[in-house]
Amino acid sequence: MGSDALAARLKRVESRNVTFLGRRTPFWTDALGVRVRDDAGNRYLDLTGAFGVAFAGHRHPRIMNRIAKQAGRLVHGMGDVHPPAVKVAFLEALAERMPWSATRIVLGLTGSDAVEAALKTAQLATGRIGIVAFEGSYHGLALGALATTHREHFRRPFVDRLADHVRFLPFPSTADEAERALERLAVALAGVHPVGAVIVEPVQGRAGVRAPPPGFLRSVAERTRAAGALLIADEVFTGMGRTGDLLASSRETVPDLVCLGKALGGGLPLSACCGPAEVMDAWPPSSGEAIHTSTFLGHPLACAAGIGFLEVLEDEGLATRAARLGRTAAGCLKEALAGCGAVREVRGRGLMLGVELHGPAGVAALVAERALERGLIVLPAGEDGRVVELTPPATIATEELEEGVEALAGAVRSVE
Repeated sequence: MGSDALAARLKRVESRNVTFLGRRTPFWTDALGVRVRDDAGNRYLDLTGAFGVAFAGHRHPRIMNRIAKQAGRLVHGMGDVHPPAVKVAFLEALAERMPWSATRIVLGLTGSDAVEAALKTAQLATGRIGIVAFEGSYHGLALGALATTHREHFRRPFVDRLADHVRFLPFPSTADEAERALERLAVALAGVHPVGAVIVEPVQGRAGVRAPPPGFLRSVAERTRAAGALLIADEVFTGMGRTGDLLASSRETVPDLVCLGKALGGGLPLSACCGPAEVMDAWPPSSGEAIHTSTFLGHPLACAAGIGFLEVLEDEGLATRAARLGRTAAGCLKEALAGCGAVREVRGRGLMLGVELHGPAGVAALVAERALERGLIVLPAGEDGRVVELTPPATIATEELEEGVEALAGAVRSVE
């Protein structure tokens, strides 16, 4: 069945808000490694890692083996009443890799879940509801997380329902901008509305792969803690090796809370809010009725996949590969796009890369469409849609990376 027929079927049953059906919309049927196939049999090179999820590649055999074995034993448990044993094993494996001597974790399914848990934790630990977030931020679309998400496109329809105790500060790109942002942070932390949490992405993903200047996160952490507030690092996108470090924030600070997701489940929905015991124990012990839980918390298949992912992450050195391949990709992109009038900047960290373009708003979507015609999957990013975002699997071969860069360069030059 062709994509047009599937698109027509989808329109009849899914809310029109959800899936964008463009001139050409592949419906995926198979994926392996860095390759995807659609219902028409077309094959694509996936430089998105499926929104960054497939950091270990699509259907990594070790992760799939973990899922298959678990599926043969237990598919669903009762996570906060009769917990599956595999949940304990996953929590132990994740806690061992976190930067605190005694780590406590709240599991979820989505990045929004992790952020919601972190915001609640901060309120319990500090007794304060005030939050500082940053312009350009994306922390999810559940109501609590949405209140800390900056983009008006997401906020506007629901603004009357959002908490009004969130203050947004500029997210800096230069040292001068960082100094001004820190001055405003000091004012916000000393304001009449007590701040309990500052939430920040070490590298803003959806805003167009924007990294702050060196030292900024360290200074934010120092000022936040001096004011008695907690620093939440939203590492749903950046965490688990994508930027070349297990946690992108670790280059400058140890956060008070870390939000993880995307890559964590090896392809299955799994997220986590992690923190040291002294912070996380602000939660009361369960009396038999947890005050923050969900039906699928600690789902056995997701936890098994998570264990498999953590094994692959370590045994195959994915963070180190991301750092090395990221340098290779950035160099290849700059070389391939040298002299191209459409390109403003190539930037990124590890395998989180962005090509910022000149031109009208939405130009990155046009490039993504042209790339698709060349068998390449990339995504537009940035508030004005002027950034092409690349977040490929760390298992990608150098030749595949070079193939993708060549196709992307052709797509970019086609809009020059």
